[in-house]
Amino acid sequence: MTTKSLQEMYVLLVEPSQPQSKYILNQLNESGISRFESVKDGQSALDAMHMYRPDLVISSMYLPDMTGSDLIHAMRADDDLQDMPFMLISSETGFDMIDPIRQAGVTAILPKPFESDQLKRALFNTLDMINPKSIQLDDFHAEDLKVLVVDDSLTARKHIKRVLAGLGIENIVEADDGVSAVPVLAEQFFDFVVTDYNMPQMDGKALIEYIRNNSNQGSVPVLMVTSEGNMNNLAAVEQAGVSGICDKPFETDTVRALIQNMLSDI
Repeated sequence: MTTKSLQEMYVLLVEPSQPQSKYILNQLNESGISRFESVKDGQSALDAMHMYRPDLVISSMYLPDMTGSDLIHAMRADDDLQDMPFMLISSETGFDMIDPIRQAGVTAILPKPFESDQLKRALFNTLDMINPKSIQLDDFHAEDLKVLVVDDSLTARKHIKRVLAGLGIENIVEADDGVSAVPVLAEQFFDFVVTDYNMPQMDGKALIEYIRNNSNQGSVPVLMVTSEGNMNNLAAVEQAGVSGICDKPFETDTVRALIQNMLSDI
């Protein structure tokens, strides 16, 4: 498979402010990106994506016709655009605005203003998604692994599945919350579980406690991929027996390394 370099990436920027657009495009150019286009609103961006498919869409939060959250969810609902990498650049920090974008799966969320090294790191994470590398293990082949993904967000599950597929993992079972995961765990055995924290009825912590204390596969590795920021809650998850915790958004290299470490400890 042909791999794409940073210099070959084509970026679509969605930014209504001309000064902000000029600044971001200059930063992209300094980072090695020379192929880019800029539009000012969400609908123009969607039209451009269908005409000339970009390798990455970078958007601000507030557009004349929609928000960045509206844009990424429109992309995720479109069969032709749902796998396209997306990056948000915004000064918005409100949980209610940012979390839906985290859940939809992004390569990065950068502040305004951002540092050049933050942009470069995000661009390299995008490249890692475009040019995925399989998990390397001594005793396992990635295509033989069986994984349970538990998340009440359909868009989040789809994003996690895309990342796992890029790592060479093909056998993926889904559950839309902890309660739904319980009978699945009773009927099937898994090499590891990926779960969210915030879920209705049975959250990620309760699911881990069930797996460790009441299931027939109490030692299965569990990776939590979450936007939860409360350190006390995360400490309780660690106490419950989670094998690894990864933030949303996450870097593909980080997920790969966590999975390799979890399975190496079996």
